[in-house]
Amino acid sequence: MSQLSAWDHPEPLALDTAPLPEYGSGSLADLLPTLAAGMGVPGLTATIGELTPADRVCVFLVDGLGWEQLRAHPDEAPFLNSLLGSSRGGTGRPLTAGYPATTATSLASVGTGLPPGAHGLPGYTVRNPATGELMNQLRWQPWTPPHPWQPYPTVFQLAHEAGVHAAQVSSPTFAQTPLTKVALSGGAFHGRLTGEERMDLAAAQLAAGDRSLVYTYYAELDGAGHRYGVASDTWRGQLMYVDRLAQRLAEQLPPRSALYVTADHGMVDIPFDEDHRIDFDTDWELRAGVALLGGEGRARHVYAVPGAQNDVLTVWREVLGEQFWVASRDEAIEAGWFGPHVDERVYARLGDVLAAAHDDVLITASEREPKESALVGNHGSMTPAEQLVPLLEVRS
Repeated sequence: MSQLSAWDHPEPLALDTAPLPEYGSGSLADLLPTLAAGMGVPGLTATIGELTPADRVCVFLVDGLGWEQLRAHPDEAPFLNSLLGSSRGGTGRPLTAGYPATTATSLASVGTGLPPGAHGLPGYTVRNPATGELMNQLRWQPWTPPHPWQPYPTVFQLAHEAGVHAAQVSSPTFAQTPLTKVALSGGAFHGRLTGEERMDLAAAQLAAGDRSLVYTYYAELDGAGHRYGVASDTWRGQLMYVDRLAQRLAEQLPPRSALYVTADHGMVDIPFDEDHRIDFDTDWELRAGVALLGGEGRARHVYAVPGAQNDVLTVWREVLGEQFWVASRDEAIEAGWFGPHVDERVYARLGDVLAAAHDDVLITASEREPKESALVGNHGSMTPAEQLVPLLEVRS
């Protein structure tokens, strides 16, 4: 058997080796439809078969609380770790976030009950086909009319119309944001500053109806992971606080209630060196033929200049294919990265080429994205550390 010469390139990662999200049976998009269907909300189907209906349901979403990170820190989160066996209806298994594993995409999946290919928020930044500009879907910049961008009703809206008491309890900052409107609106929004206030009000909102669907949210764990990493003292301190919040809420559940603690994604720390951070802005090979670079470091949407799509795909696969799953738009759709179907209005939002990290590596953009390129903790791809999220359950 001849050895590889210096001019031979190892085979790129096969696309069928990417661990796809469990759309339709165990993803974040399946959670609220399952819970609301259990309350009798019409038009919704319970697709997470392990969950038992409850009259009053609260979902506490902790931004950045990945399954693997939680399991690795039993001392910092004793209460949450004690619930690991309850995850996903007592199976002890996690949910999957969906692709990409990023906040805007996941929150839209949670709130609409739809995978990214349908709700149409398929990344941190994506191209707006109407303008040709990159749109940041977390910050909603540049501003875009929300309803045409995401036209489907949220599960909260459907529940409210069906007579269920629906409420969101979160930071006042999020009360009027476009992302909240397209992903989480329906019923009443209650803004509270501190985590303790949110837990107390979430419990009160659960008790406010015979059938209640309540959502509450905490963001600072994710912020600590981005800035300092999931190995940092700051992140561990935030995890300790989250553990206390979850226990505080669990101890206040009114009768006939179920609390579910989940997350939008996990996170991985990426070292600051050239082996782990590939700078698009200084790499002429990767830049050739690229009009726009979207997504984020571990889940890139690459938009080619007209006519250069195949060349860009070839180069990206050749340069990055051992460390990233690199696919054309149609290949990613066919593989099911964004769910079983991609709506026509969403199709051109996806990159001509998509790159999802397999290894502990990033595609940074030091000039275009200086703040994002400086983050320690990152997420977005389909690896277990990013995809797997808990679904911890407490019942009263």
